[in-house]
Amino acid sequence: MSLLKKRKKAAAVIVAAGSSSRMGGLDKLTAELCGESVISRTVEAFDRAEEISEIILVAREDRLEEMARYAARFDKLKKVVRGGRTRTESALAGVTEASRRCGIILIHDGARPLVSERLIRESVEAASEYGAALPAVPVKDTIKSVSEGFVTKTCDRSVLYGAQTPQAFKAELIKAALTDAVKNGVELTDDCAAVERLGMRPFVIKGDHGNIKITTPEDLAVAEAILRGRTTA
Repeated sequence: MSLLKKRKKAAAVIVAAGSSSRMGGLDKLTAELCGESVISRTVEAFDRAEEISEIILVAREDRLEEMARYAARFDKLKKVVRGGRTRTESALAGVTEASRRCGIILIHDGARPLVSERLIRESVEAASEYGAALPAVPVKDTIKSVSEGFVTKTCDRSVLYGAQTPQAFKAELIKAALTDAVKNGVELTDDCAAVERLGMRPFVIKGDHGNIKITTPEDLAVAEAILRGRTTA
């Protein structure tokens, strides 16, 4: 039996329930990126990945039908589900819908359309071995801690990393961690933080500086440059 067949089946939960509040009136999910919408490119990346057997897309209640239209052409799409009031609630809504046969669940930002096959593969492999994993990149800038407008501390850059997605987990672990966080009213911006609350240390794999999250209009221009560079390389 091949190594791929021995791996646990993995589900991808793509969280696309945000408000695009920093996009200056643009919608980051439906914005065009080299001729295709951001959300379509994100879903397509997981649809292509051999490690992924199903995709759950989480959207705002008022956009369920719209997001479904953008993702309908992908074979691995299982369901489009309603998100919650917070990121944590939305992630929980998605992982709850994953099939029981999926031993690994990846949670990914809908606005990260340039995720690579390597990141998906290595995230699944690391979660299978360690229980929880995330890609991260060393920070490039010097980081300052600031309070009331004044610097209080210069942080040690050598130990600081920027977390990315997909973040991958053994299924029962992330379901339990997110359920506990929601039950206790804890709002998290990062899914690994849910398992960290339970005392677990996620494994870090090498991230990708090209795996950017579309947050501002400027990010779209950067993403287009990265994408064009990949297609001409």
